[in-house]
Amino acid sequence: MGPLISCDDQPVTSSPHPPTEPSDPTDHTGHAHPEPGHSHGHSHSHGPAAPVSKHLRKVIAAVLIPFATAVVIGMAVLWPGGAPGHERTGVGFDRQTQQGKVVSLARVDCKSVNAAQVPATGDTSTPEGREAVASQNGECKKATVEVGTGPDKGREFFEIVQPGAPRQLRDGQEVVVAYAPDAPRDLQYSVIDVNRKFPIALLAGIFALAVVLVGRMRGLFALIALAVSFAVLTLFILPAILQGSNPLVVAVVGASAIMLIALYMCHGLTARTSVAVLGTLVSLLLIGLLGSLFIDWAFLSGNTDDNTGLIHGLYPDIDMSGLLLAGVIIGSLGVLDDVTVTQTSAVWELHQADPKMGPRGLYRAGIRIGRDHIASVVNTLVLAYAGAALPLLLLFSIANSSMGAVANSELVAEEIVRTLVGSIGLVASVPVTTALAALVVSADRAPDPATAAASGPLRGGRGRRRKR
Repeated sequence: MGPLISCDDQPVTSSPHPPTEPSDPTDHTGHAHPEPGHSHGHSHSHGPAAPVSKHLRKVIAAVLIPFATAVVIGMAVLWPGGAPGHERTGVGFDRQTQQGKVVSLARVDCKSVNAAQVPATGDTSTPEGREAVASQNGECKKATVEVGTGPDKGREFFEIVQPGAPRQLRDGQEVVVAYAPDAPRDLQYSVIDVNRKFPIALLAGIFALAVVLVGRMRGLFALIALAVSFAVLTLFILPAILQGSNPLVVAVVGASAIMLIALYMCHGLTARTSVAVLGTLVSLLLIGLLGSLFIDWAFLSGNTDDNTGLIHGLYPDIDMSGLLLAGVIIGSLGVLDDVTVTQTSAVWELHQADPKMGPRGLYRAGIRIGRDHIASVVNTLVLAYAGAALPLLLLFSIANSSMGAVANSELVAEEIVRTLVGSIGLVASVPVTTALAALVVSADRAPDPATAAASGPLRGGRGRRRKR
């Protein structure tokens, strides 16, 4: 795991001079280990990290250290200290919930439990009327549910399940129940969902196992970085927004912290990773500027569904359009990391394969790789958003709405702006990161001939190399 914890100059200090080419200055970058048998401790990563000159390390540090310091200061200033308390409204997610279990299930006639009220006129022309008639003529289920947590643990209540209900209960099923303390005693508890914790936890375990088995230590560090990302999101970003901080500022600071932690933890403290960080930062700034411009220009409020409406009702001081922009930035970060790291690694490997290639040649070769990456990543983003909005698009299709009318609705326009702004940032990250990587790796010059001639013939010079 050398590349994960090593500094930029460790490949120079840990690699002895080549066994057969004593004074070729390019051997330290690309030709020192032409055969697998000659590889050293860094060979199990993308390849030995190219050595970086002391001057170049100072330049990178001069950029990244102030940036990391600003992120730490920003988190300290904006740190919320926990989400603000409020009285529950009993609406949507803002309800008291407990765990429960279906202990028995009986079939009953829907009429006997008054499961549905048929319209007085008997009108079945509406979906509600037809559903009511079907429920009256059908067979319902009467579930006895036992509360498993909270002060009323062990208390039982009844839940009627209509035959056409989307959620059907079965005997022994674990459920989530809502508690309304102000309601009449017989109506205080109701089933609002099923308990899915076990299958979700099992799936998460399978995912973690697959990542570790295939990625080994890098996979383990990736999982740790993922946990840290969720911690930053839940402990800093969300509470800070609820406390009234500007969502855009919070998102930029939080996303920058996630980027620094995740990239350096997964890929090591190397110049290669630092270039990926710089490329990601430039792309995030571009996404923030474009997102802010077009969200304002398109008059997107960010308040388009029941959940955002509930948030605005509970916390009216939250800037919902700023919250939308924050979501765009955070949502684009994960794919940006992938693009910038891949492009940086590609340029580094091209340089190691041909150390004589200049920055122009490296850029041209790297951008050819980047074009394939752009095509696949942009398509992935569009399909991901389309898949998430598939029920909504289906509703528009049923209504025979034109494509222009669909795109003009705020609910769809938000997703269009989110997708296109994120995609522009991804596209821009490829040439930006490729150019930065080409410039940095080309500036990594080998030792001058006099130094190489003095140190090359010495077989016992390992200690002298360490002193450099």
